[in-house]
Amino acid sequence: MYSLYIKEIKSYLSSLIGYVFIGVFLVIAGLFIWVFPNLNNILFSNMASLQGLFNTSKFLFLFLVPAITMRTFAEEKHRGTLELLLTKPISDAQIIAAKFLASLTLLVIALLPTFLYVISVYNLGSPPGNIDFGSTWGSYLGLIFLGATFISIGVFASSITSNQIVAFVLAAPLCFILFFGFEFIYGFEILGSMGFFIKTLGIEYHYTSISKGVIDTRDIIYFVSIILIFLIATRIVLLSRKW
Repeated sequence: MYSLYIKEIKSYLSSLIGYVFIGVFLVIAGLFIWVFPNLNNILFSNMASLQGLFNTSKFLFLFLVPAITMRTFAEEKHRGTLELLLTKPISDAQIIAAKFLASLTLLVIALLPTFLYVISVYNLGSPPGNIDFGSTWGSYLGLIFLGATFISIGVFASSITSNQIVAFVLAAPLCFILFFGFEFIYGFEILGSMGFFIKTLGIEYHYTSISKGVIDTRDIIYFVSIILIFLIATRIVLLSRKW
């Protein structure tokens, strides 16, 4: 599994896709929180807060994460190397885990340069250091869980097709629906108390909760459960080749 994980990391970093993902994420996020005049712009809002980064990042992840995961299994199928990979002395679960962790590692690498924003906001505060670190680190943790959830969805979508574009087209809307769909349904007042329960099924509710800096085990369990559901679904897809 470790060898496959390293191979996947190297494939990201030896091709344009990894650098494009990191570059596009950092450039667009940087423009929105430092350059473009909008509510997420730190200088425009006059607040020593990185909430703008996290608000922008969740939208970027909706499209960028499916873009990096669309190749995980679809490319293997297209090249005809999946069967060769599955015959190696490594279980299906280990293959899925290696590809999942490699994509997650790339996402974490993309987030690392944003720590410069933390230092900048720390020094821009009045007085310097006037920043809510609890909320900041909670939001980073929320972003990692959010990214991991989208990656599991993207890996699943990639496993059911041999076309990378189709994998992207399947994953991106599915991520969008799971993130915003339940919040949209909650807006219908006719649902009454049932509406709030439906809201708690959505990713946005738990992402917002963990971003407040309070680590609730219910939010952790939710994200881990969604990730496992899609990774297990991916394994079922791989096992279906034997049926």
